[in-house]
Amino acid sequence: MSRYGYCSRREVAQWLKRGRVTRAGEPVRSPNEKADPQDVLVDGEPVEFPNGLYVALNKPLGCTCSHKEAGELVYDLLPAQWLRRNPAVNTVGRLDKETSGLLLLTDDGAFEHAQTSPRRHVPKVYAFTTEQAVPPAAVEQFASGEFMLQGERTPCLPAELRLTGECAGRLTLHEGRYHQVRRMLAAVGAPVLTLERVEIGPLKLEDLNLAPGEWVAIDPAMFS
Repeated sequence: MSRYGYCSRREVAQWLKRGRVTRAGEPVRSPNEKADPQDVLVDGEPVEFPNGLYVALNKPLGCTCSHKEAGELVYDLLPAQWLRRNPAVNTVGRLDKETSGLLLLTDDGAFEHAQTSPRRHVPKVYAFTTEQAVPPAAVEQFASGEFMLQGERTPCLPAELRLTGECAGRLTLHEGRYHQVRRMLAAVGAPVLTLERVEIGPLKLEDLNLAPGEWVAIDPAMFS
Protein backbone atom coordinates (compact mmCIF):
# COMPACT_ATOMS: atom_id res chain seq x y z
CA MET A 1 0.00 0.00 0.00
CA SER A 2 2.80 2.36 0.90
CA ARG A 3 4.83 1.27 -2.15
CA TYR A 4 2.03 2.35 -4.47
CA GLY A 5 1.23 5.62 -2.73
CA TYR A 6 -2.15 4.80 -1.21
CA CYS A 7 -1.19 5.51 2.39
CA SER A 8 1.69 5.46 4.85
CA ARG A 9 2.83 2.24 6.51
CA ARG A 10 1.20 3.38 9.76
CA GLU A 11 -2.14 3.87 8.02
CA VAL A 12 -2.29 0.41 6.41
CA ALA A 13 -3.95 -1.25 9.38
CA GLN A 14 -6.78 1.28 9.32
CA TRP A 15 -7.36 0.72 5.61
CA LEU A 16 -7.57 -3.02 6.21
CA LYS A 17 -9.86 -2.57 9.21
CA ARG A 18 -12.27 -0.61 7.03
CA GLY A 19 -12.31 -3.36 4.40
CA ARG A 20 -10.83 -1.16 1.69
CA VAL A 21 -8.40 -3.85 0.51
CA THR A 22 -9.62 -7.17 -0.89
CA ARG A 23 -8.12 -10.23 -2.53
CA ALA A 24 -10.22 -12.80 -4.41
CA GLY A 25 -13.30 -11.01 -3.15
CA GLU A 26 -12.33 -11.32 0.52
CA PRO A 27 -11.10 -8.50 2.77
CA VAL A 28 -7.42 -8.58 3.67
CA ARG A 29 -7.23 -8.44 7.48
CA SER A 30 -3.54 -8.45 8.37
CA PRO A 31 -0.71 -6.20 7.09
CA ASN A 32 1.53 -9.28 7.34
CA GLU A 33 -0.35 -11.19 4.63
CA LYS A 34 1.63 -11.61 1.43
CA ALA A 35 -0.14 -10.94 -1.84
CA ASP A 36 0.63 -10.31 -5.50
CA PRO A 37 -0.34 -6.67 -6.16
CA GLN A 38 -2.07 -7.78 -9.35
CA ASP A 39 -4.48 -9.87 -7.27
CA VAL A 40 -5.45 -7.03 -4.94
CA LEU A 41 -8.24 -4.46 -5.21
CA VAL A 42 -8.17 -1.17 -3.32
CA ASP A 43 -11.59 0.42 -2.91
CA GLY A 44 -12.74 -2.01 -5.57
CA GLU A 45 -10.14 -0.94 -8.13
CA PRO A 46 -6.96 -2.74 -9.29
CA VAL A 47 -3.64 -1.47 -7.97
CA GLU A 48 -2.41 1.17 -10.39
CA PHE A 49 0.81 0.31 -12.24
CA PRO A 50 1.69 -2.72 -10.07
CA ASN A 51 4.77 -3.53 -12.16
CA GLY A 52 6.16 -0.01 -12.28
CA LEU A 53 4.97 3.34 -13.55
CA TYR A 54 5.92 4.32 -17.10
CA VAL A 55 4.20 7.29 -18.71
CA ALA A 56 4.75 9.80 -21.49
CA LEU A 57 3.77 13.40 -20.81
CA ASN A 58 3.35 16.31 -23.21
CA LYS A 59 5.20 18.91 -21.15
CA PRO A 60 3.77 22.42 -21.46
CA LEU A 61 5.87 25.54 -21.57
CA GLY A 62 6.60 27.11 -18.21
CA CYS A 63 6.88 23.86 -16.23
CA THR A 64 10.12 22.90 -14.51
CA CYS A 65 11.41 19.31 -14.27
CA SER A 66 12.19 19.51 -10.57
CA HIS A 67 10.80 18.36 -7.24
CA LYS A 68 12.08 21.39 -5.35
CA GLU A 69 12.22 24.57 -7.46
CA ALA A 70 9.66 27.33 -7.09
CA GLY A 71 6.90 27.82 -9.63
CA GLU A 72 4.92 25.33 -11.68
CA LEU A 73 6.44 21.84 -11.78
CA VAL A 74 5.75 18.93 -14.12
CA TYR A 75 4.86 16.90 -11.02
CA ASP A 76 1.93 19.26 -10.41
CA LEU A 77 0.36 17.72 -13.53
CA LEU A 78 0.37 14.19 -12.07
CA PRO A 79 -2.08 12.44 -9.73
CA ALA A 80 -1.11 13.13 -6.10
CA GLN A 81 -0.98 9.40 -5.34
CA TRP A 82 1.85 8.93 -7.82
CA LEU A 83 3.98 11.37 -5.89
CA ARG A 84 3.71 9.19 -2.78
CA ARG A 85 5.03 6.08 -4.52
CA ASN A 86 8.24 4.51 -3.25
CA PRO A 87 10.56 4.50 -5.16
CA ALA A 88 9.66 8.03 -6.21
CA VAL A 89 8.42 9.02 -9.65
CA ASN A 90 11.04 11.02 -11.58
CA THR A 91 11.44 12.48 -15.04
CA VAL A 92 13.71 10.57 -17.40
CA GLY A 93 16.13 13.37 -18.17
CA ARG A 94 14.89 16.95 -18.24
CA LEU A 95 13.46 19.61 -20.49
CA ASP A 96 14.13 23.22 -19.57
CA LYS A 97 11.31 25.53 -18.58
CA GLU A 98 10.99 27.06 -22.05
CA THR A 99 11.04 23.73 -23.91
CA SER A 100 7.84 21.79 -24.44
CA GLY A 101 7.09 18.30 -25.69
CA LEU A 102 7.72 14.66 -25.01
CA LEU A 103 8.87 13.73 -21.51
CA LEU A 104 9.03 10.29 -19.87
CA LEU A 105 8.38 9.66 -16.18
CA THR A 106 8.94 6.49 -14.17
CA ASP A 107 9.52 5.03 -10.73
CA ASP A 108 11.89 2.44 -12.22
CA GLY A 109 15.46 3.56 -11.59
CA ALA A 110 16.94 0.98 -13.97
CA PHE A 111 14.71 2.17 -16.81
CA GLU A 112 15.58 5.79 -16.07
CA HIS A 113 19.30 5.02 -16.12
CA ALA A 114 19.08 3.00 -19.34
CA GLN A 115 17.34 5.82 -21.21
CA THR A 116 19.75 8.51 -20.02
CA SER A 117 23.00 6.54 -20.20
CA PRO A 118 25.48 8.09 -22.68
CA ARG A 119 26.32 4.59 -23.86
CA ARG A 120 22.79 3.95 -25.15
CA HIS A 121 22.70 6.93 -27.58
CA VAL A 122 18.88 6.98 -27.47
CA PRO A 123 17.87 9.33 -30.34
CA LYS A 124 15.81 12.38 -29.42
CA VAL A 125 14.25 14.66 -32.04
CA TYR A 126 13.59 18.35 -31.45
CA ALA A 127 11.48 20.67 -33.61
CA PHE A 128 12.67 24.27 -33.50
CA THR A 129 12.27 27.75 -34.86
CA THR A 130 15.03 30.33 -34.71
CA GLU A 131 15.41 34.09 -34.60
CA GLN A 132 17.79 34.10 -37.57
CA ALA A 133 18.15 31.87 -40.61
CA VAL A 134 20.05 28.62 -39.98
CA PRO A 135 23.04 28.45 -42.34
CA PRO A 136 22.76 25.40 -44.64
CA ALA A 137 26.39 24.57 -43.81
CA ALA A 138 25.21 23.65 -40.30
CA VAL A 139 23.82 20.38 -41.67
CA GLU A 140 27.32 19.09 -42.42
CA GLN A 141 28.85 20.74 -39.35
CA PHE A 142 26.46 18.99 -36.97
CA ALA A 143 26.80 15.65 -38.78
CA SER A 144 30.61 15.69 -38.77
CA GLY A 145 31.16 14.48 -35.22
CA GLU A 146 33.66 17.33 -34.88
CA PHE A 147 31.38 20.15 -33.82
CA MET A 148 32.61 21.73 -30.60
CA LEU A 149 30.54 23.67 -28.11
CA GLN A 150 32.07 26.42 -26.03
CA GLY A 151 33.33 25.10 -22.71
CA GLU A 152 33.26 21.44 -23.82
CA ARG A 153 36.31 19.20 -24.05
CA THR A 154 34.93 16.70 -26.55
CA PRO A 155 33.03 17.27 -29.80
CA CYS A 156 29.33 16.55 -30.09
CA LEU A 157 28.27 13.20 -31.43
CA PRO A 158 27.05 13.35 -35.04
CA ALA A 159 23.60 14.97 -35.10
CA GLU A 160 21.08 15.03 -37.94
CA LEU A 161 19.78 18.47 -38.88
CA ARG A 162 16.83 18.71 -41.27
CA LEU A 163 15.81 22.20 -42.28
CA THR A 164 12.12 22.77 -43.05
CA GLY A 165 12.54 26.50 -43.67
CA GLU A 166 15.10 29.25 -43.27
CA CYS A 167 14.29 29.52 -39.57
CA ALA A 168 12.83 26.11 -38.79
CA GLY A 169 13.81 22.47 -38.71
CA ARG A 170 14.35 19.31 -36.73
CA LEU A 171 17.51 18.21 -34.95
CA THR A 172 18.16 14.63 -33.87
CA LEU A 173 20.60 14.16 -31.00
CA HIS A 174 22.13 10.97 -29.63
CA GLU A 175 23.36 12.49 -26.37
CA GLY A 176 22.04 14.93 -23.78
CA ARG A 177 24.39 17.77 -23.00
CA TYR A 178 23.20 20.84 -21.11
CA HIS A 179 20.88 22.96 -23.32
CA GLN A 180 22.50 21.26 -26.29
CA VAL A 181 20.05 22.20 -29.04
CA ARG A 182 20.00 25.83 -27.98
CA ARG A 183 23.79 26.00 -27.73
CA MET A 184 24.39 24.30 -31.08
CA LEU A 185 22.04 26.58 -32.98
CA ALA A 186 23.29 29.70 -31.20
CA ALA A 187 26.84 28.69 -32.14
CA VAL A 188 25.96 28.89 -35.85
CA GLY A 189 24.22 32.25 -35.46
CA ALA A 190 20.63 31.06 -35.15
CA PRO A 191 19.37 31.47 -31.56
CA VAL A 192 16.35 29.32 -30.72
CA LEU A 193 12.95 30.98 -30.64
CA THR A 194 10.79 27.91 -29.88
CA LEU A 195 11.78 24.36 -29.02
CA GLU A 196 9.74 21.18 -28.69
CA ARG A 197 10.89 17.59 -28.22
CA VAL A 198 8.82 15.46 -30.59
CA GLU A 199 10.46 12.02 -30.44
CA ILE A 200 12.32 9.81 -27.95
CA GLY A 201 13.57 6.55 -29.45
CA PRO A 202 10.56 4.78 -31.01
CA LEU A 203 8.03 7.11 -29.34
CA LYS A 204 6.55 9.99 -31.34
CA LEU A 205 4.54 12.78 -29.76
CA GLU A 206 2.25 13.09 -32.78
CA ASP A 207 1.19 9.43 -32.41
CA LEU A 208 0.14 9.92 -28.78
CA ASN A 209 -2.46 12.63 -29.43
CA LEU A 210 -1.72 14.37 -26.12
CA ALA A 211 -2.68 17.95 -25.36
CA PRO A 212 -0.13 19.94 -23.32
CA GLY A 213 -0.20 18.66 -19.76
CA GLU A 214 -1.77 15.29 -20.65
CA TRP A 215 -0.09 11.92 -20.09
CA VAL A 216 -0.52 8.31 -21.22
CA ALA A 217 0.87 4.99 -20.00
CA ILE A 218 3.52 3.40 -22.22
CA ASP A 219 5.08 -0.04 -22.53
CA PRO A 220 8.74 0.10 -21.44
CA ALA A 221 9.47 -2.94 -23.63
CA MET A 222 9.31 -0.70 -26.69
CA PHE A 223 12.65 0.80 -25.60
CA SER A 224 14.42 -2.56 -25.27
